[in-house]
Amino acid sequence: MARIPYKKREAEHRINELIRVPEVRLVGENIEPGVFTLRAALDKANDLGLDLVEISPNAVPPVCRLVDYNKFLYEKKRKEKEIKSNAKKVEIKELRFTPNTDDHDIEFKAKHAEKFLEDGNKVKASLMFRGRSIVFKERGELLLLQFAKRLEEFAVVEQLPLLEGKRMMMTLAPKKKK
Repeated sequence: MARIPYKKREAEHRINELIRVPEVRLVGENIEPGVFTLRAALDKANDLGLDLVEISPNAVPPVCRLVDYNKFLYEKKRKEKEIKSNAKKVEIKELRFTPNTDDHDIEFKAKHAEKFLEDGNKVKASLMFRGRSIVFKERGELLLLQFAKRLEEFAVVEQLPLLEGKRMMMTLAPKKKK
């Protein structure tokens, strides 16, 4: 069995001697911003005991910052983690019906759907056809559309009723709050 050699991951930013351009735009704390030669920028970094980190390689000339590289990576990871934790995860809650579902049952499930939508979740209404009930596709579609009409002040229909095999599905998304 052949071994696959460990491939070292490349750093996301070029630092110090890995920067390969003649001139850089220098920014950082306690530094007057400006365009410097690479040698002059590296000398400034050494004098201050910091690293020269290429922030924006596509700019002309590339933008470099004088910072402690490990501290820079730590702060970057912390910011990404904070952004990720603030992101709302949308769940899809499913409600199931049959073509013979009664009006009272639809109303009962609509109240549950309202709570789900108010919490910011999507609602997937699915209708199962069993046996010969597939003959009544129109009844199933009307039932789902009636359900959507009941929830129109809370939700927007994201996907109209769609028949897939013996299941008809419709997706509702919460309305944006103003």
